[in-house]
Amino acid sequence: MWKSLVLALAAALAAGAAQARPPVWTVRDRDSELVLFGSVHVLPPGLDWKPPALDRALKSADDVWFELPVDAASEAEVARLAAAQGVLPPGQTLSAMLGPPDAARLARVAQAFGASMPLIDRLEPWFAEVVLAVTLYARSGGTADAGVEKAVSAALPATAVRRSFETPAEQVALFDGAPMPEQIASLDETLGEMETDPHQYEQLLAAWMAGDVAALDREALAPLRKASPALFKRMLTDRNARWMGPLTARLAGKGRTVVVVGVGHLIGSGGLPARLRALGYSVEGP
Repeated sequence: MWKSLVLALAAALAAGAAQARPPVWTVRDRDSELVLFGSVHVLPPGLDWKPPALDRALKSADDVWFELPVDAASEAEVARLAAAQGVLPPGQTLSAMLGPPDAARLARVAQAFGASMPLIDRLEPWFAEVVLAVTLYARSGGTADAGVEKAVSAALPATAVRRSFETPAEQVALFDGAPMPEQIASLDETLGEMETDPHQYEQLLAAWMAGDVAALDREALAPLRKASPALFKRMLTDRNARWMGPLTARLAGKGRTVVVVGVGHLIGSGGLPARLRALGYSVEGP
């Protein structure tokens, strides 16, 4: 199926916006340049997504920042921590936590997307949501191996220093430490979307490929903002505020920096470009 998705996206771009690419923001001061690129972590193979501006920035970058280190050890540590922390205690099930109507919907969605219900039922809501999202992406051929971070990491010159905003433990703790009602609210929203709009991933990709920040806000941010304002604050607003520290420190120095983080961190009034603009930096981009 991923081949048909890639062809459909290519046709859409050729028909309406042949030069469209995912959005890039460039921040400059007297002796620094900071290029911000919004990632989709999971992509179908063969998608021609890389903007020329990002290619140019990577070739001359002194340092590149990711959410997490992009290496096999970090991947393994995230998986280990998620498996250790995201499983319910013996005797508890996710279905019982949700109640009959939502438990029935969980079972329907798991079956429709080929997920193991006995496995899903043993997981905390946040981890169940992650597993279900993976099945949604996989239906369209999306994999982390084809995602932005691995492609960017592979293209980096040997001279570029790799940095990250978070450790695996810190990122897993963001999910696992969220209050249970907020986890359930987010899972409920995702279940509803997967049941009523199973093509949401394709819509997100189309908006990203077209550089349509309004559609990206609608597809990537609005559902969580509506379902759980507290979780939205935890996963986006608060993290963006923390990441501003390293970014402003980098701009206080000199050199060329590239930042590659989830596209949701870059759009809207709380995104990193808007925050940098509010501090008086020159920011080119949407």
